[in-house]
Amino acid sequence: MQKKKVLLMGKSGSGKTSMRSIIFANYIARDTRRLGATIDVEHSHVRFLGNLVLNLWDCGGQEAFMENYFASQRDNIFKNVEVLIYVFDVESRELDRDMHYYQSCLEAIIQNSSNAKIFCLIHKMDLVSEDQRESVFRDREQDIIRLSKPLDVTCFSTSIWNETLYRAWSSIVYQLIPNVHELESNLQEFAQILDADEVLLFERATFLVIAHAESVKHRDPYRFEKVSNIIKQFKLSCSKLAAQFQSMEVRNSTFAAFIDCFTANTYVMVVSSDPSIPSAATTLNIKNAKRHFEKIEKASQQYMR
Repeated sequence: MQKKKVLLMGKSGSGKTSMRSIIFANYIARDTRRLGATIDVEHSHVRFLGNLVLNLWDCGGQEAFMENYFASQRDNIFKNVEVLIYVFDVESRELDRDMHYYQSCLEAIIQNSSNAKIFCLIHKMDLVSEDQRESVFRDREQDIIRLSKPLDVTCFSTSIWNETLYRAWSSIVYQLIPNVHELESNLQEFAQILDADEVLLFERATFLVIAHAESVKHRDPYRFEKVSNIIKQFKLSCSKLAAQFQSMEVRNSTFAAFIDCFTANTYVMVVSSDPSIPSAATTLNIKNAKRHFEKIEKASQQYMR
C-alpha cells in the first residue's frame, strides 16, 4: 500500500473543508480524526485503485493554527508531503495576509518536502460576475505563479456550485496515479475496438475521472465533471432508498452512453455517436474487458508496494 500525504490548506472561511466534504463524501464520515485541539488538523484516508491511499490533511485556517504550523509543528505538518493544495477565497479582504501564509507554506515545503506538487484553487468564483471571472482568475494566477518561484504551481478556478471543483480535483488525482499513461493507452485501444467516441474511467467512490481516451473531439471541456456530479448525486439518491447503483444506459437518435461497474475500484463510461450499435454488443465488450483492466490495476498495486 502506498500512502501519499496531501495537505489541504487555506485561511478560515476559504471553503476548503466544504469542498473536501463534497468530493470525499463517502469517506469523511467514516474515516476522519482530529490530530489535536492545539494543532487542529483533520485527516482522512481515501483509497484509490486498491493500493493508492491519499492521506488527506485538512489544516485549520484560523490564524492561531496557521502560526502554530509554521512554528512548533513545521516538521510534523510539512514533512513527506506529496501534494500541497492551497485554497484562496477570491473575495478575501485580506489578500496580502493570505499570500503571506501561502509563502510561509512554500518555505516549509521547500525545507521539508522539496519534491511536492503545488496546486492553488481560486475558490468561490461563482461570487464574481461571469464577465469578470476569467480576468480575475488570470490576475490572481499571475500573482501566485510569481510568488511561488522557484516552485512550479498549477492554479484552478473553482466553485462548489458547478463542475469546476470536480475538474480541479480530477486533475490533481490524475497526477498521483503511477501508471496512468499505460491505463490510457489501453483505454484508447478499447475505444477503437468498440468504435466509441470516448471511454472514461471513474474512481468508484468519488466518481472523479482518473483516465480517459477519445477518438472524437468534443466541444464541452467540462463534460467529464458534469457526468461525475450527476452520477454521484444519483448514487447518493439510490443509497437513500437502500438501492445500489450498478449501471446505466442513455440512448437517443444521435448517441448512446453506457456506464457500468468495471474493476473493483472503477466505473467505466462508453460513449458512441453510432446508436445503431446494439446495446448487448457494447455491454458484452465491457464485460470481456474487465479482466484485462483488472490485471492492469493489479500490476499498479504491485508497483506501489
